[in-house]
Amino acid sequence: MSVPLPRPPVRANPRLADVRYDIRGELSRRARELEAAGRDIVHLNIGNPGRFGFAAPEHLRAAVAAHVSDSEAYCPQQGLPSAREAIAARETARGAHNACAANIFVGNGVSELIDMSLRALLDAGDEVLLPSPDYPLWSAAVALNGGSARYYACPAERGHLPDPDEIEALITPRTRALVVINPNNPTGAVYPRELLAALVAIAARHRLVLLSDEIYDEILYDDARFEPLAPLAGEVPTLTFGGLSKVHRACGWRVGWVSLSGAHEALAEIHHALDLLSSLRLCANVPGQWAIAPALAGPDTITALTAPGGRLHEARRAVIEHCASSEFLDVVAPQGALYAFPSVRAAALAEFDDHAFALDLLEAENVLIVPGRGFNIAQANHFRVTLLPPPAQMREVFARIERCLGRMATTQRRHVA
Repeated sequence: MSVPLPRPPVRANPRLADVRYDIRGELSRRARELEAAGRDIVHLNIGNPGRFGFAAPEHLRAAVAAHVSDSEAYCPQQGLPSAREAIAARETARGAHNACAANIFVGNGVSELIDMSLRALLDAGDEVLLPSPDYPLWSAAVALNGGSARYYACPAERGHLPDPDEIEALITPRTRALVVINPNNPTGAVYPRELLAALVAIAARHRLVLLSDEIYDEILYDDARFEPLAPLAGEVPTLTFGGLSKVHRACGWRVGWVSLSGAHEALAEIHHALDLLSSLRLCANVPGQWAIAPALAGPDTITALTAPGGRLHEARRAVIEHCASSEFLDVVAPQGALYAFPSVRAAALAEFDDHAFALDLLEAENVLIVPGRGFNIAQANHFRVTLLPPPAQMREVFARIERCLGRMATTQRRHVA
């Protein structure tokens, strides 16, 4: 009787070898193991408001509840007409060229729509210009859809802002799109109007599509001003991404949208591709879409959190003040979004490694952060934290971070001695 041969492993898509998502990677898996063993872990790795006691506004909850019975059938593949009309009205009010309900696609969060948009846009080997650091979903979606990421630097020395000349120097005949993340995740940078206008001019000269991730558009601190990209872009084809997850604290509802603007004739083919891809997945989650119109037309519920005295503002203040007094840390004060991106001074800790530090911090201090290289930068001296914990807890977390860095510095000094 013959012995059956062992089955070979099922091969995964080789493109996954170029994909990383450290926000929920091996450190996150280790955190779950520690929690299963009874440890209390502070999760600073992900911008998940509900985990820190934030709630979606009550008028949005009421809108969803009132329409449960209207949500049991598939809706049109582009989304509920009333939701798309509300999004189009806001884009038109902001000055986007040719924004209309027909050019809006609602998806299961911005993440799904980024992937769909790049699938619609890219041919094998096409290049996409991405910020470094970036939100790693963008890099992953480029790789998974056959594209090639080319990174433009946004270093701390420039306030995490890009240099338009450096971006233009990266362009080749294969470059298809320029991605802008504003307000920025992970750095909190908010792009000034003059910089955005320069990026639009580059896209116009080189016939690039602009992809503008604006999910944090209303989360701003101090005197920061958000400038939407589409009004500045005019006829340059622009895909603007937004949603309910951050400004409206409704991450689990998975409601995002993309708005196409620019010259009508330039949008026809990408519109058809997105319509086809939307049809293949039938439709986005229906219940959450009922919250879009009241979210965009209803009261402002975020400014009270980001203004002085508000919870997000005071958590941010705790980070800035700690870094200012730290023996080891610097930070560019975030002007928007839900994160800070501190760096460790080389003079204070010469052999710092972001991943080793993150693992030590988790194991010894019960704090989960994301190493900076998880956001596609070459330097190993950054890490990202979310600003969502209460201010008192944020101060305690940074005391633990300082303690961990102090131990690493002591160990290095002993090795040198």
